Amino acid sequence: MAAEEIKNEDITGLMILKTNLIMEKTFENKVAIVTGGSFGIGKATALAFSGRGAKVVIADLVEDSETYNAIVAGGGEAIFVKCDVSKTADVKKLVESTISTYGRLDYAFNNAGIEGISAPVQDCTEDNWDRTVGVNLKGIWLCMKYEIPEMLKQGKGVIVNCASIAGLVGFPGLPAYVASKHGVIGLTKTSALECAKLGVRVNAVCPGAIKTAMIDRITGNKKEAEEQFANMEPIGRLGNPDEVANAVIWLCSDEASFVTGHAMTVDGGWVAQ
Repeated sequence: MAAEEIKNEDITGLMILKTNLIMEKTFENKVAIVTGGSFGIGKATALAFSGRGAKVVIADLVEDSETYNAIVAGGGEAIFVKCDVSKTADVKKLVESTISTYGRLDYAFNNAGIEGISAPVQDCTEDNWDRTVGVNLKGIWLCMKYEIPEMLKQGKGVIVNCASIAGLVGFPGLPAYVASKHGVIGLTKTSALECAKLGVRVNAVCPGAIKTAMIDRITGNKKEAEEQFANMEPIGRLGNPDEVANAVIWLCSDEASFVTGHAMTVDGGWVAQ
């Protein structure tokens, strides 16, 4: 009996190894854009795409070589394009640079976003509203505006937009952020329906409280405040960027070929409460 158990464990281990090897090659010769790719969830997702063989276009307003260097050190291929996703010229240049460098676009993770300044609705400034909605919602619209035509040319592609649990429920003190993220989900559903018969799938991820620089800013790097967020998660902890990246990779994979127009929560059970 013991010998059989060991043998079964060995077989299971080999199956897992084989699966991982297959997964690593899933996106070979494919090209992925990741906006907000210098840090946090974007960085984790850029590395995940590269780990599965994709060439990665890292787009961010802040140039940080850590993501690029990590991809190259791992034997991958990438370029960096400085981009403010709220500006048409920048987004157009991003997609043009992708096509001129790699000749195609297979996946896009439209992730760039900001939390804005915390204030109730009546105290939210017009500048804060415009900037937050401009990056979080207009930015995703602009990205899809230029990404979708390239995907349609090749008859296939997958887009994943980064929304938030704030796109599904309200959060006092963040009116612009919450409105923008609700808008992302609506925009995702509309684009998914428009592209449903054209070979392009469009979905969204809705992260909960993830341990990133954004959470650090919101909590002021105070341990007590971070613990409050963790305690609000039914799972009992903050998420990590890799956990969101894994969801994005799955949505882009052929395993999710019948999934489109979906807002996937990656939230430790937050919105299930």
